[in-house]
Amino acid sequence: MKIEDEIKQKKFHSAYDKLFVNIMYTSSFLAIQGARNFKPYGLTTQQYNVLRILRGQVPNACTVSVIQERMIDRSSNASRLIDKLVEKKLVERKTCKNDRRQVDIKITESGLSLLHEIDPIILEMDKNMKLLSEKEAMLLSDLLDKLRG
Repeated sequence: MKIEDEIKQKKFHSAYDKLFVNIMYTSSFLAIQGARNFKPYGLTTQQYNVLRILRGQVPNACTVSVIQERMIDRSSNASRLIDKLVEKKLVERKTCKNDRRQVDIKITESGLSLLHEIDPIILEMDKNMKLLSEKEAMLLSDLLDKLRG
């Protein structure tokens, strides 16, 4: 459905204004879809993102700052997210042996197991993206990269 119909707005100031509104609307649409899919697992989209980052580091640990710089939503409080994941026993926090000021974060077996359980849902979300051809998906991705500079 066209953005004009979705938000019931007939005119935009410019093509760039329309693009900005469309990107914000689509981002919100995808975030809501993700939140709906992660809720049954007791996760937020930001917590899922932290787990996904840590799974990519297995068997190594990660620092909070590394997690923060790799997060999709960098305005999220990574330390608070990690605290919640520690409470759920999905990640563990340990003082680094080489540098006591550094804290290493590592995904637990429970965290890996939960991600394995969620993987089919992610694949299902990917199917929704297949409304675009692979060529269109690459073009859109390239255009978004260009927009961010």
